[in-house]
Amino acid sequence: MGGDDDKGSFSREACVDELTIVIPAKNEVLMLPRLLESLCGQDYAAMCGTRVLVADAGSTDGTVEVALSFAHRLRVEVIPGGLPAVGRNAGARAARSRYVLFLDADVELGDAGLVGRAVAAMKGKGLECCTTNIGCKLGGFFDDALYLGNNIMQWVGSWWKPFATGMFMMFELEAFRRLGGFHEQALFAEDYLLSKQVHRSQFAIVRGVVLTSNRRFKKLGHGRMVWMFFKTMMHTWDEEYFLRDQGYWEEAEGQL
Repeated sequence: MGGDDDKGSFSREACVDELTIVIPAKNEVLMLPRLLESLCGQDYAAMCGTRVLVADAGSTDGTVEVALSFAHRLRVEVIPGGLPAVGRNAGARAARSRYVLFLDADVELGDAGLVGRAVAAMKGKGLECCTTNIGCKLGGFFDDALYLGNNIMQWVGSWWKPFATGMFMMFELEAFRRLGGFHEQALFAEDYLLSKQVHRSQFAIVRGVVLTSNRRFKKLGHGRMVWMFFKTMMHTWDEEYFLRDQGYWEEAEGQL
């Protein structure tokens, strides 16, 4: 995916500030360019005027420089970040658009129409939040199986208690602020804590996929990831559980 050179000469003043994209990142010099390239390839009509805020948590590997290298093709800015919840909230505070899309730095958008479909669903159905499916790029059988399980649980949850991950979450900004944003004291699953507050009638899963790597599984192991997911579901009403260290950051240090 990629934009032609003439996309670099866009007129930002002529575009509608309908959406803001927020990407928390730390030391993502290898993965972030893939995401930004996939954003350049989106056919969303207002992409030229869409602010792309990279909330950097003190990267030392050139992440900031590679983000700014896309400034001639995207309306990209770098803002101070922190842990994912902190970076996402910082981006949302800076947003002045109707909608805000949160993306993880290590994903790519699976097709050129994904952002446009998500915005159209939000507008057409009057939604507060939407997400999409997750796929594993270059993953093995177990990687694909676990993400398939995630997608199934996400679909089941849409009928009862919405479940979306920070890999792709689009919010109506007013609803995001009313719900209090991401819980910055949560040590993991802050995306789940927020998305489950959305009423099922105000939530949708749009057609498409974001592609991610299998590095989470490599760091933590498939069994541990499944166990953590299961415990998250079992403690859905116990917010204090998510404020205690469950070993995620100890073993996944360096990931955002």
